[in-house]
Amino acid sequence: MKRSSYGERDYAFGQSMLTLRTKLGLTQAELADRLGVSRRAVGEWELGSSYPKAEHLKALLALAVGQQAFAAGREEEEIRAFWKAAHQKVRLDESWLSALLSQPPSPPAPRPVEERRSPVPVFAPPAGGPRVDWGDALDVPSFYGREQELALLSHWVLQEGCRVVSVLGMGGIGKSALVVSAMRRMAVHFQAVIFRSLRDAPACETLVEDCLKVPAPQPLHLAPADLEHCLSLLLKHLREQRVLLVLDNLETLLEEGEVRGHLRPGYEGYARLRRRVGETGHSSCLLLTSREKPAELRALEGSRSPVRVLRLVGLEAAACEQLLAEHELVGSPEEQARLVEAYMGNPLALNIVAETIADLFGGAIGPFLQEGMVVFGNIADLLDEQFARLSALEQMVLSWLAIMREPVTLEELLAVLVMPPATRAGAGSCGRAAPTLPDRARATTGQLDAAIGGAGVCDRAPGRAGGRRDPAGAALAPHPAWTGAGPGQGIRAADPAAAARSAVGEPGARLPWASRRGGAVACGARRGA
Repeated sequence: MKRSSYGERDYAFGQSMLTLRTKLGLTQAELADRLGVSRRAVGEWELGSSYPKAEHLKALLALAVGQQAFAAGREEEEIRAFWKAAHQKVRLDESWLSALLSQPPSPPAPRPVEERRSPVPVFAPPAGGPRVDWGDALDVPSFYGREQELALLSHWVLQEGCRVVSVLGMGGIGKSALVVSAMRRMAVHFQAVIFRSLRDAPACETLVEDCLKVPAPQPLHLAPADLEHCLSLLLKHLREQRVLLVLDNLETLLEEGEVRGHLRPGYEGYARLRRRVGETGHSSCLLLTSREKPAELRALEGSRSPVRVLRLVGLEAAACEQLLAEHELVGSPEEQARLVEAYMGNPLALNIVAETIADLFGGAIGPFLQEGMVVFGNIADLLDEQFARLSALEQMVLSWLAIMREPVTLEELLAVLVMPPATRAGAGSCGRAAPTLPDRARATTGQLDAAIGGAGVCDRAPGRAGGRRDPAGAALAPHPAWTGAGPGQGIRAADPAAAARSAVGEPGARLPWASRRGGAVACGARRGA
């Protein structure tokens, strides 16, 4: 069947498809099994990137009629509208439709005991549609891949009724684009939809009072800084209506250099907000994005809990190819794969480097790769932001992994890893060089596990005037790095030897990161090094 390009997706059909599946109460996998197609095919229909074949569309409509998914008395009208929306090459079979509508409805499919025990309440949206306040939500003209993530978010929010969902990932990985795309698709299922960015770190009282204006447009006459009253009112509206509240950039409220995800002083109200939304029974959803996990949600989350976490990693290869094609880059499949690997499928980084390749290399990937410089300009700024949020212990782990340069086990890393006294006391600064041997103290296995698990990225050495130099003043070649925040993601270092020299000789040097693959810790090196 016809497939749409990423710039020509049929969002209207995708939304109709998702709405119908939701009415049927089936997951993508369950619907795919009923229709005899793959789960991926169902996901593509719901994304509006392709349409079902006629035989599969007939099977879907027959299932919907049998389960009484269409409005009573309007079945024929809705079936015709759905067939037209699916852009079929053949006309609707009138005899088939007549026979379908003459059949008695099938009994509803039995539900598991857990679902019967705690059904998700159904709220009808207002006649004119949901009340929507997009705030300063991103405009997402092009969205690549993430079919599984979108489907999972929709399943958690719409079918399982999750109350708090956190989308986590490193900078530029596409958290905001994902939640904006998801909220636009799910908006029809809610009575109120609110998007707020936390980038400017508003006070919790100010944010909650502002959000209350959407589900409760009448004046509230709240006392200044009355957080408890605001939270109680918000929970009241979350119970009485179905509200989707999206809070973007939560990491701006968290302490930097602290792996446990604690809030900065003065922002403790956000912990009470998230805890009360997660613990109180209601049919609404709080959708968060952050580079780090908030501490107060760790005890609430779980696979069967109404509090869930979705961790984003790099885009899959096919989505990366489409991103590069949109920038009209040219190169062999091997060159494209090397470019994607160098940036670990990070969409923001790939967009930045694609513009550079188009402007300076005429869109040719090969000459850019030959230059060997993968960290520059805005990419360096992105890495700086991520590295600055790491704790002193995490930064030290990265430095030692770069110095060792070879795959090592956790035990081998523990044997050489040392911790500065300032780190043991809870102080320490970003990029601090390792102290001399008499001052060293061993890190514990627990501390090392936490550091490796939470490590994000680091970049080139901090710029001195005239570029990077060794202790003798000689210029050093750059050692760019790119990483992801998940397992199985490594880096490429243009000059690992220079990286090791920097770690020993330059105070505050920032070095490439490596990741664990299985039980080993691997430090990346340039291809062929």
